[in-house]
Amino acid sequence: MNRQAVDVLEPRSEQLRPQRVSQAGQFPPPRVERPAAAAEPALRVLVVENEARAADTLVVGLRRHGYLAESVATGALALQAHTNADLILLDLDLPDLDGLEVCRGIRAVGDTPLIAVTARGSELDRVLGLQAGADDYLVKPYGFRELLARMEAVMRRARPRQQPTRVITHGPLRIDAGTREVLLAGRPVELTRKEFDLLHLLASQPGAVISRRQLMTQVWDDTWSHRGRTIDTHVSSLRGKLGASGWIVTVRGVGFRLGRP
Repeated sequence: MNRQAVDVLEPRSEQLRPQRVSQAGQFPPPRVERPAAAAEPALRVLVVENEARAADTLVVGLRRHGYLAESVATGALALQAHTNADLILLDLDLPDLDGLEVCRGIRAVGDTPLIAVTARGSELDRVLGLQAGADDYLVKPYGFRELLARMEAVMRRARPRQQPTRVITHGPLRIDAGTREVLLAGRPVELTRKEFDLLHLLASQPGAVISRRQLMTQVWDDTWSHRGRTIDTHVSSLRGKLGASGWIVTVRGVGFRLGRP
C-alpha cells in the first residue's frame, strides 16, 4: 500500500500512532468514541497490511470514524486474529502467505465480511479475489471515503447472513465442530486434536486442494519451519482411522483434498 492508497491524514503525534496487534484478536478501545446516541456497538476492523506506515494511517483514519481498528502484518497473524473481527481489510501482497490463500483460509472456517485491498488491478485478479471469498475488491490507490462506503455496503449485505453451520456432512462422514465429534456411518471415530483440526479444515473446503503451508499455518500455527513428515504422519493416521486412504487425496507437490472412497 503506497502513500496515495488512502486520503486520511498521517498521525500528527506518537500518541495517535496505533500499535500493531501482537497477540491475535486484541482490539483495545478506539481513540475516538462514537456519539452516545449510537445504537450499535463499534465495528471491529482487522487491517491486514505489511507496510507499517500505510497500516498505521489507515487504522488512525478508521478510529477517527468510530471503528475499533487494529492491524497485523502477516497472513499467519491474520489467520489467528480474524475470528475476533467484524470486518477484514486484506492486502493480497503479504510477506509470508499469498493473500488469496489467506482469504480462502478465513472463508473456510467462517463468514466474516472481507474486502480485498490490493494493487492487483487486472480483471483476472478481481475474479480470483472474489472467487477466493472476498465480499468486495478495492484497487490501490483508492479514496478513504470510497473505502468507508464499501465497508458500509458490505456490512449491510452481511447482517442478514446466518451463522455458518457447525456440522459438516460429507457422504457417510459427519463432523461436528461444536462437540468436536466425528461419525462415520454413525460410528464414532476417535481423533486427536490435530487430527480433528486437519480433517475439519479439509472438509470445510470439499473438492479444494489445501496447500501444505496452509495446513501448517492453520492446524499447527506454524508458517516458517519445515516440520518433516508431520502432516504426512497425521494424514496416514487419519486414513487408517477412517478405514480408507481415499478419504484424503494427496495432490503431489501441492497438498491434500478431501475425497470420498
